Amino acid sequence: MAHGSGPVRVRRAYDPVEDGDGARVLVDRLWPRGVSKERAGIDLWLKDVTPSDELRSWYHHDREDRHDAFVERYRAELGDATHTEAVGRLVDLVREGGPVTLVTAAEDVQDSHVPVLVDHLKHVMKRT
Repeated sequence: MAHGSGPVRVRRAYDPVEDGDGARVLVDRLWPRGVSKERAGIDLWLKDVTPSDELRSWYHHDREDRHDAFVERYRAELGDATHTEAVGRLVDLVREGGPVTLVTAAEDVQDSHVPVLVDHLKHVMKRT
């Protein structure tokens, strides 16, 4: 099931591809386990919009108590040069006519990095 509507959508990598997905961008550092490239229908894999390995590992050890700190630290990472360039590619895709579907393997999408990324994208698009 897709989350959200409009130019930026979110889907799990295990959900079937739908006609309205537009450009499908994998926003995970690792390829989804057990999903073939054909089944995933990924147009672009942007590892550089994901949290650093260190931050991801730190967060996964205690999601409940570290969520707020994770969001703050990930937002800070999104401001560095590598992340900014990758976010710029997403913004360009959306502006080329969207929709853009962010694809993740996260079991609990709402508790992952994806909502932070979507919020960041919205803010960047408002500023530029």
